Amino acid sequence: MSVPGLPEGVDLGALLAELAELRRVVAAQAARIAELERRLAADSSNSSRPPSSDAPWEKKPAAKRSGRSRSGRRPGKQPGAGSVSRSLSDDPDRRIVVIEPEHCSGCAQSLAGGVERSRERRQVVDARPVPPPEITEYQRVSKVCPCCGRVTTPGWDVDDRGGVVAPPGSPVRIGPETLARCALLTCGHYLPVGRATVLLEALSGVRVSTGFTARVRARVAAKLTEVFLPHLRTLLASVPVLHADETTARADGGLRYLHVACTEYLTVMHVGGRSAADIDAGGVLPGFTGVLVRDGYAGYAHLPATHAWCGAHLLRDLRAVSDADATGQLWALGMADTLIEAHHAATDARGRGADRLDAPTLARIRSLYRGAAAKGQADNRGEPGPLAEQARTLARRFGRFEDMILRFATDLAVPFTNDRVSHCTSWVRSAISGPFRGGGLGGWGCVAGVVVSLARGPDSFRQRSAEAGVVAAS
Repeated sequence: MSVPGLPEGVDLGALLAELAELRRVVAAQAARIAELERRLAADSSNSSRPPSSDAPWEKKPAAKRSGRSRSGRRPGKQPGAGSVSRSLSDDPDRRIVVIEPEHCSGCAQSLAGGVERSRERRQVVDARPVPPPEITEYQRVSKVCPCCGRVTTPGWDVDDRGGVVAPPGSPVRIGPETLARCALLTCGHYLPVGRATVLLEALSGVRVSTGFTARVRARVAAKLTEVFLPHLRTLLASVPVLHADETTARADGGLRYLHVACTEYLTVMHVGGRSAADIDAGGVLPGFTGVLVRDGYAGYAHLPATHAWCGAHLLRDLRAVSDADATGQLWALGMADTLIEAHHAATDARGRGADRLDAPTLARIRSLYRGAAAKGQADNRGEPGPLAEQARTLARRFGRFEDMILRFATDLAVPFTNDRVSHCTSWVRSAISGPFRGGGLGGWGCVAGVVVSLARGPDSFRQRSAEAGVVAAS
């Protein structure tokens, strides 16, 4: 076929085929570039990355689409919050320093015989110098029987420190109070071994080696596992609402998972893989039948609990899709607005003391929810590219797990997010910096969970821990 202006010997069909191929390559490259730009723009607000990974010089302020609303409260201490105040002591430890004027400020006359008019008191409360360590000596006496001549030697376990004195080894031992403080520094305040060792000596006067500090986690964890963790697991398995999550950490030259199960007051952590068996190994979730607030990881699906999906994770997934194509993925913005509206409605209802949303409000939320999910599936049906595939998966998730996602709206005892457990996992991602060697992650998780529970729990719980002999949280 000859075409005017086309050079001799050039086939038009071949040109059209080549043009079609070039268009296909350009389209594939454009999709690839868009996907790479989407990945490059990912941060903690639209992906599972922790906030500590955000570069402050690169992150741009994003449009506010948060599920939180302003409380109207001023910054600082809130009404009703606990405060720390001191009253003047009638029996100060040191001498009273009296400050008297020597001369009149008007005429410079001596005030040696002047009459006292008033007296104002002020006191300075300060720390004492670190006292020397307390040393208790145990002397075990062997006696010879005057009747048969047999030598009798008693055991070392004569008081509550028998477990420290009795085992074989050096004649000089570190006591349980120092062991507890050392564990608190490394597991409760997240200090590296070296700095914890220095601070322990500065605060208590007891000098230990870094090797001792490094082994404390495992020693305390072993005692807690024996005397206290079973009680803690039993309490968590009986609560009405439980939070669960997992996060990664580097330990023993590999990647491990730290699993967390917690409430407002109680926390249990354990280390393992990411399988269903590893999740069950914590001893809490297999028998839990209340409401379990979690993310979308399928490893929790086998558990017998009533499941609730964390709203913060869902909003982050929706934002990732919306940020990549705001005009083409309008459904994501609509779904995010629906979840936020439902969250505000649930919060207002709780504030009024209601135990459920009224029927018209819940019906409106469900209608908006189903409409956004249906539009998301329709808009991305048959569309090519990674973004469309991600949007289809997300839209199908909302359609399939409606009851689980809207649990916070149908049961006002269930919170909108899993933030309570996220505070625990964030310690590993940001507050902790590489202390996990020789099984240290498991020991740290065991002790840190109990420390948090004792700090947050009521007085009755701390009393129960004392009765159980938990010295690591003292």
